[in-house]
Amino acid sequence: MIGVSAKADLNIAKHRLIVFADDWGRHPSSCQHLVRNLLTACTVSWINTIGTRSPKFSLGLLHRGIEKLGQWGQRQSKTTKDFAPTIYNPIMYPGFRSAWQREINARILSRFITSHIVDLSETVILSTIPIVADLLESVHVRRWVYYCVDDFSVWPGLDSNPLRQMEEKLINGVDEIVVAGENLAARMKQFGREARIISHGIDLEFWTVPVTPCSLLDKLQHPIILFWGLIDKRLDLDYLAALDHSMKIGTIALIGPEQDADSTLKRLPRVIRLGPCDFEKLPALAANAAVLIMPYANLPVTRMMQPLKLKEYLATGRPVVSARLPALVGWEDCLDIVDSADEFATMVATRCESDLPATQALARKRLEAESWKAKSADLANVLFGE
Repeated sequence: MIGVSAKADLNIAKHRLIVFADDWGRHPSSCQHLVRNLLTACTVSWINTIGTRSPKFSLGLLHRGIEKLGQWGQRQSKTTKDFAPTIYNPIMYPGFRSAWQREINARILSRFITSHIVDLSETVILSTIPIVADLLESVHVRRWVYYCVDDFSVWPGLDSNPLRQMEEKLINGVDEIVVAGENLAARMKQFGREARIISHGIDLEFWTVPVTPCSLLDKLQHPIILFWGLIDKRLDLDYLAALDHSMKIGTIALIGPEQDADSTLKRLPRVIRLGPCDFEKLPALAANAAVLIMPYANLPVTRMMQPLKLKEYLATGRPVVSARLPALVGWEDCLDIVDSADEFATMVATRCESDLPATQALARKRLEAESWKAKSADLANVLFGE
């Protein structure tokens, strides 16, 4: 494997990378983890764009709209927490449902790129979002790469039809495709394309040595059953209800932003929704939890997703109980996987009493070979290799 620092081998120091993905610093996505490890080796321009959700009024959408307006007031920015790429916030039309909306945004982004990037001949574009598909004809760079981490066409709350059309155009037009798992690679074959699999990585030191104290769980009744991530309709309410009804003491703590979450959550007395939390605090929260859970429903979207939290959960050293998912293939010996709501409740209770089995702890040793640095080196070969 060629390391990211091997400039003589890849000669990537002279290259420019343009990234279209989720807003830098907003959520710790896999793309951000990967690109952060490339920052010392090439010039990175990260372009924040509009989202992929249907524009309908809600308090969350209003807050997000205000946030985007604030970003558009900045020509470019850099985060202050750590070494970061140059971040651009081009003004865009807030929609892509119709051809004219897509045409407007394609022209805006095309002009923006050609006016801000000096030499496109040595530039590679990496995108995790399909909404840039219309740039393929107008922005000519050394290489276009699609990094697919989800099936957007089946995500709840997204504009599935236009996203499906744009993603198919992107898949057929890019030079290379990178996916986060075997299931997504199989999906690319349905379009007649081969994909390079780069699974999610992990920063073991970050998860095993919590350095940021957090009192968020201090006043909750123990044992604490913890979930972090996006709280939406991918969660299986039958699993959570069975766990809630089976617990005599304790708290089911859900941490993360909410997007059209099921209202049934409000009627589960042991379920506490704590809202978003800084990523840096998660190791400390995990250290105070009895069991970490992934209660996802069996849906088209969950059968395609590759949750970042899987390896994060495993790295904490805490017991993990999850509904069965394709993303768990290859890691079955590291956690407890269940197939029903009753089995889920029973297994969580068992792990509260018995803690992490020695066999699972031993199996998790292979996380040592899953660093983000190694994954970034693999990505660099796709982006800049011959």
